[in-house]
Amino acid sequence: MDHLSVDDERSFRHVALYADLKEILFRERYVFRVLRGMSSGRMDRALVLNLTYWGATGGDVLDSDHVPADVVAHAAWHHLAARALGIVPGLDPSAEALFLGESIASAFDIYLVGRLLGHAPNSEFLETQVLAMAEASSAAGLAGRDFESLLQEVARDPEGAFADLRQLLYDASLALFRCRGAEEALAALVRSDAHRFGPLLHHYELSNWVLYALAYARDARGSDRRTSAVESALRAERDPLAWLISTWVTPALGAGVAAPDKSPRKKNRRS
Repeated sequence: MDHLSVDDERSFRHVALYADLKEILFRERYVFRVLRGMSSGRMDRALVLNLTYWGATGGDVLDSDHVPADVVAHAAWHHLAARALGIVPGLDPSAEALFLGESIASAFDIYLVGRLLGHAPNSEFLETQVLAMAEASSAAGLAGRDFESLLQEVARDPEGAFADLRQLLYDASLALFRCRGAEEALAALVRSDAHRFGPLLHHYELSNWVLYALAYARDARGSDRRTSAVESALRAERDPLAWLISTWVTPALGAGVAAPDKSPRKKNRRS
């Protein structure tokens, strides 16, 4: 982290949890990989490498020595999940562990959207994420005022949005992993339609997650006790993000304290 410039970080200054996640990467010397030479600045190549060889233990590929603030948080959650779930390089993880880590890291985006809306309206993260979410929702049949209403729900309860989306991403990706063909997969996708975040499902790279798991992961089907215990704990909690903070983030900070963000969510004020 000390060799990188973090973009859009000013927009996240009121999110204490973001600062804790960044501090964890800094303390533990988390390694990002930066394209050099003729590949420097090639965002297209960085995207292909990240989507195809994403793994579960880190090593995100950057096109330059700049990293977006949301990517810092995403990497930190993967790092924490790998450690908590026992995922190590060279050993095949379970599909459940892969999907649990990715569901946490990806669902954290919706939490950040909720925290930044009305608080940092000029955020680069909001500009890109909300537009991409709007496009995915529109393609799924949710557009206009309905999408705006969904965003208002997220802003009112970012923690609840994280909980709901995380569970949907985990369930949908694991269901697709276990499908034996297109017909079964379609039925699995249709089941997500009733979920309030169903229209956002295709905003996430589920096909990449599933294909990676099919290539490298094992189907534990209940034998991965560590992942099953974490998944059960998250589903039992009213606030799964608070559980992750107390169980993963705070211990990683050692003597530091990572408290859930309960600061006032001010409206219409520039960051």
